[in-house]
Amino acid sequence: MKKKLVMLLLGTSLLLAACGGGDEASDGNTTTAGGDAEKIIQQNCIGCHGDNLQGRSGKDLTGVGDRYSREEIIDILVNGKGSMPKMLGEADAEIVTDWLIENK
Repeated sequence: MKKKLVMLLLGTSLLLAACGGGDEASDGNTTTAGGDAEKIIQQNCIGCHGDNLQGRSGKDLTGVGDRYSREEIIDILVNGKGSMPKMLGEADAEIVTDWLIENK
């Protein structure tokens, strides 16, 4: 029983660590990857959303621009939603949002 509990806690910790980093988001005035959406996504999104953003522990982002407005996507990236933590500052969120709408 203790082994199962320890494994559950370890697995949960790893999952949260992979999706974490929200506290280190940019302040909204700077970008973390020089304005390159794909680098920002590699650093912040694929851990939970998968290499092709097809979904993993995080939701599938394919067609996200059809489900949410630009402003809603930015708000989710900056403030988090549900189990998704705050991930990006305003500037990075705008860059990633524009990329998601154009490419996914």
